Amino acid sequence: MTPSSSRSLADLFLARVAASPDAAAFLYPDNHGWATLTWRDTGERVRALACGLLALGLSKGDRVAIASATRIEWVLADLAIGCAGGVTATVYPLSADEDAGFILADSAATILIAENASQAERVSRQRATLPDLRHVIAIDDAHAPGVVSWADLLARGRAWDASHPGEFERAAGSASRTDLATLIYTSGTTGRPKGVELPHDCWLFEVESIGSLNLLGPADVQFLWLPLAHVFGKMCIVLGVGLGFATAVDGRPERIAANLAAVRPTFVCMVPRIFERVHARVQQQARAGGAMQAALFAWALRIGTTVARRRHDGLAVSSWLRTRWRVADALVLSKVRARFGGRLRFFICGSVALAPELTSFFAALGLTILEGYGLSESTAMTVSNLPGRNRWGTVGMPIPGMELSFAPDGEILLRGRGVMRGYFGQPTETAAAIDPDGWLHTGDIGARDASGHLVITDRKKDLIKTSGGKYVSPQHVEGHLTLEIPMIAQAVVHGEGRPFCTALLSLAEAELRAWASAAGLPDAPYDRLVRHQPVVELVAQHVARVNARLARYEEIRRWAILPRELTVEAGELTPSLKVRRRVIEQRYRDVLDELYADAITSPSPLSTLRA
Repeated sequence: MTPSSSRSLADLFLARVAASPDAAAFLYPDNHGWATLTWRDTGERVRALACGLLALGLSKGDRVAIASATRIEWVLADLAIGCAGGVTATVYPLSADEDAGFILADSAATILIAENASQAERVSRQRATLPDLRHVIAIDDAHAPGVVSWADLLARGRAWDASHPGEFERAAGSASRTDLATLIYTSGTTGRPKGVELPHDCWLFEVESIGSLNLLGPADVQFLWLPLAHVFGKMCIVLGVGLGFATAVDGRPERIAANLAAVRPTFVCMVPRIFERVHARVQQQARAGGAMQAALFAWALRIGTTVARRRHDGLAVSSWLRTRWRVADALVLSKVRARFGGRLRFFICGSVALAPELTSFFAALGLTILEGYGLSESTAMTVSNLPGRNRWGTVGMPIPGMELSFAPDGEILLRGRGVMRGYFGQPTETAAAIDPDGWLHTGDIGARDASGHLVITDRKKDLIKTSGGKYVSPQHVEGHLTLEIPMIAQAVVHGEGRPFCTALLSLAEAELRAWASAAGLPDAPYDRLVRHQPVVELVAQHVARVNARLARYEEIRRWAILPRELTVEAGELTPSLKVRRRVIEQRYRDVLDELYADAITSPSPLSTLRA
């Protein structure tokens, strides 16, 4: 691994602009389809924005918060903050007002870049509690008093640059590797968000280490929809800057399918929930075509799975099997792959462990998933599978420069340049996370398999201990439920201190309505539809199938269908679609208590409390 000559993210960016001025840097949706920015174009806009921030009085090390969905302006703002010598603090646009206000106050942000008037207004309501906040900038031009428009920021920057020669270069060259670059505020499945301090060297390490793997290069095209307030999304942008590939940016989840077909990316970073949704949608569409189409799809998938597994295990594929696979591919599998643009080399998957069945399913379609592992505290990707050493059910091996170890209880420990400096303003929390030897205690439980690949078992804090003394991995059981029943959007397994395990089930409304329509059920609001006996019976049948594959102490004895889908907006999911377990358990405490109400007097094997 050759160290970069860059001293900061600003150095890295300006070196890329100089090296590849005419190459495509970013694609973004506009009124006419997709527009393209070259690295030169990007450099000019970033310079104007950075000078605009300097004109507003930004000093080296000042924090600038961004509260916006994933879009090209987020990327430009982040690059501009770095080139002005500032520090980016991340705010999820769907976070509660209380959390957004906390982040702005905790980071002592002097400037907020808000997506629109709505984001700006919710901050203005808390302005009295934010003494450090001097300016609010709105990307989508707002005319509220005291709000600087995006267009005005660009105009101010160009004027300031003309009257302050050399000042941009001075600001852009002011940071060193040890200076703070980013405060990534954890979305937090429990408790208050914490500001993860990532200096420039953490990001430069990612570029140097991943670059040494020759996994990605200038010829690649990335499609990016991940939240940029999340470390995974931010890493995707930094890698593009460092390695020189183009990135198509559009954070609208409902546009993912159409964007993949239009952009035709060579790789995409995803989280497991998206793979679960695609898996459910492909199967649903196969069934919707009638019995013959469903049977053809099932046959092609069996052939594809057999070939993919043999190749994965290093076994030969017979000529007869290869011939059948060519037919299956021509009739079915290639048509599914075409929906992803036709150039996809692989997906990179992170956030939480991916069910091996999903990896196998996509491999059967001819689509490779490289599962990896990392945290905000380790600058995202620290362990990964690679083409040629991709073991299903694992998250791979440490990237060059990262060390991996385990605590006596199986907790995963990480050490290396990618590990955070600490939690902003929280020395006690920092000391609890990073021990005196520099090992980051991740809170995840895992082990190496026989080949040295890391297998994630569960979150240390999430392990359930029933009143009978048995330990249950809720994510293991939840994974079985969501794969067995595509209609389930989320499953939350509960059982801490209880005599057995129960589950709260949130159904995906689109899949539920499609099934209900095919089953001849009357159209009805979601909360009434889930009460229909055919829906309850369907879920019951599938839960029984899942239980048959589980240990006795893991079985879901009772369950409830919740009255609506769990959402990010309601604070029940993180922006990367992880379940906020404690929030849901508190919100539906009465439902859980009812599931256990007669557990001693009438310990029936299964009951359902409907919405």
